[in-house]
Amino acid sequence: MSAGPGPVPACPKVSGSGRIKRRADFLAVRDGLKAPARSLVLQARQRGDGGAARFGFTVSRKVGNAVERNRVRRRLREAVRLHGDSLACCGFDYVLIGRRAALELPFATIVGDLEGALRRIHRTPPKPSLDRAHG
Repeated sequence: MSAGPGPVPACPKVSGSGRIKRRADFLAVRDGLKAPARSLVLQARQRGDGGAARFGFTVSRKVGNAVERNRVRRRLREAVRLHGDSLACCGFDYVLIGRRAALELPFATIVGDLEGALRRIHRTPPKPSLDRAHG
């Protein structure tokens, strides 16, 4: 008998993942799990619903001028479009923070960084929520 699926089921194939666009959603993901890599930092948070995975992208001004930041963002979006959906899990929000290295690294390396970060995120048990209101 084969082992059951992992602790978090992968999303059924849908026509593209959702996008994170609201600041509140980016801030919520910031407090979740993190997986750094050479070309990116992946942040993830489980939403609690079974909806499709959502991705957000951000690149700091430290990375470079607007042209360089947009190039990094486009490369990250393409990596997610091609390979992110296969490893993303239902009910999760992901934020990719682009690093300067993503400008110079081969695209295959960026894809490998994304896949490795997604695997590390889902291998890590979720953080216990800290209830700051001791009521």
